[in-house]
Amino acid sequence: MIGFLVAGLIIGALARLIKPGKQNLGLLATLLLGLVGSIIGGLIAQFFNTGGIFELNVLGFVLAVIAAVLLIGVAESLAGRRRVTR
Repeated sequence: MIGFLVAGLIIGALARLIKPGKQNLGLLATLLLGLVGSIIGGLIAQFFNTGGIFELNVLGFVLAVIAAVLLIGVAESLAGRRRVTR
């Protein structure tokens, strides 16, 4: 479980480095987006029979980072809408 949290934090941090611009996300948001990205990447990797959802493999890791980058974009757009509507 601790390894899963650490992997989520690493994936979230890598996604924030890859995503251009400044993200107004805290450590907890980065961790949560990284965890969700790792679950999505693991599920896709499992679909391609390259390993299980909780196994660390290259394809799952790459897909997890890509999913986390997309999730950061979604989180930024949702946060932007909230600021505009207030």
